[in-house]
Amino acid sequence: MNQSLHKLLYSVMLINTNKKLPSLIPFIIFFVSIAYTQPYAIGKATISFTDASRNNRVIESDIYYPAQQAGTNVSVVAGTQKFPVISIGHGFVMSVDAYANLWNMLVPEGYIVVLPKTEGSFSPSHANFGKDLSFVIDAIQQEGLTNNSRFFNRVDTMNCVMGHSMGGGAAHLAAAGNNKIKTIATLAAANTNPSAITAAGNLTIPSLVFAGTYDCITPPPDHQDPIYNALKSECKTYISINGGSHCQMAESNGNCNGGEFLSGCSTPPITRALQHSIIKSYLIPWLQFQLKKDCNAGINFENLMKTDNKITFNNNCSFCVLSNAQGITLPAESRIYPNPFSENLFLDYGKQATEPVDIKIQGADGKIHLISRFRSGLIKINTSQLPAGSYFLHMTSRKENRIYKIVKSL
Repeated sequence: MNQSLHKLLYSVMLINTNKKLPSLIPFIIFFVSIAYTQPYAIGKATISFTDASRNNRVIESDIYYPAQQAGTNVSVVAGTQKFPVISIGHGFVMSVDAYANLWNMLVPEGYIVVLPKTEGSFSPSHANFGKDLSFVIDAIQQEGLTNNSRFFNRVDTMNCVMGHSMGGGAAHLAAAGNNKIKTIATLAAANTNPSAITAAGNLTIPSLVFAGTYDCITPPPDHQDPIYNALKSECKTYISINGGSHCQMAESNGNCNGGEFLSGCSTPPITRALQHSIIKSYLIPWLQFQLKKDCNAGINFENLMKTDNKITFNNNCSFCVLSNAQGITLPAESRIYPNPFSENLFLDYGKQATEPVDIKIQGADGKIHLISRFRSGLIKINTSQLPAGSYFLHMTSRKENRIYKIVKSL
């Protein structure tokens, strides 16, 4: 909290002690809550990481993070909140500066963004670039455990690998080679060598694929479509931006623009600003749901897809159903109750289930606390081993794949 807020709160406490102007209290509480919900300022640092497993390969990276004030090498914003890490792979011969649209939308929402500056030549190694994208996630999370790092105790275990074009293909290589990566989101991903399509076939993590209908550099039928189809993810979403182009996924970049010109690409019917706005409207709630377990964000993501005429989509994800004190009503008059619960949680299907139901309880930190399979119409789950807090109940059967927010009380 900044100094002026401290002074304001102190003054109010003195007023309240003297029984004067108590009506100011609600205003001050509102003012402070607004102050805390403002977007984070953006700090920047450049760090060269060394991967000892690859002959001490140096991976110079630009890092953008929630800061106390905007600037270079400034302090991480005060507090104790930990921030998820997102690594972003650049396109072929594109500089990382072309992705200001991404860090400007992500950092204010509470993410640390890392952009490796490697493999920028005309003969890049896609395999090494994928490993770089993976390595910098681990490296930043290690910074969070290092005493003298500006990121000490400020890095969350949740993370995402992203990329555009070549970097999108390399992101699939990264995720396939690192089982600690939690989710993936790509923009006009290109098939790479080794194949991103083959790598996608080994992924089960939540996956978000953006494509553009005016992309003639990596046409969706040859690149994003087979990548999406190959994914084994239980939750995957494909968003095709109507009129979206390859280069407008990023900021204007001479090399990318030149590639479109030489390829004879048609002028896209939508502006770069609109394309960026569409990306933001889906990328932010996707990450909020996948990395911060924000149920409302998941529901908003799902609802927007169904009504948005600026895109077409394919989706097999199930997002949260918010709960209430009377329990959660499921299809066919079934219920989850009580909610909040103290020890036993009941899933009442109303009548005998005729097929297996897989149950998984997951903490807000992503940790899995229970996995089981049931057939009974009335399922009783003993939760005595769970500490109080919020959880996500995953229910999967042949007909249903849903996530419900549940709360264990003290």
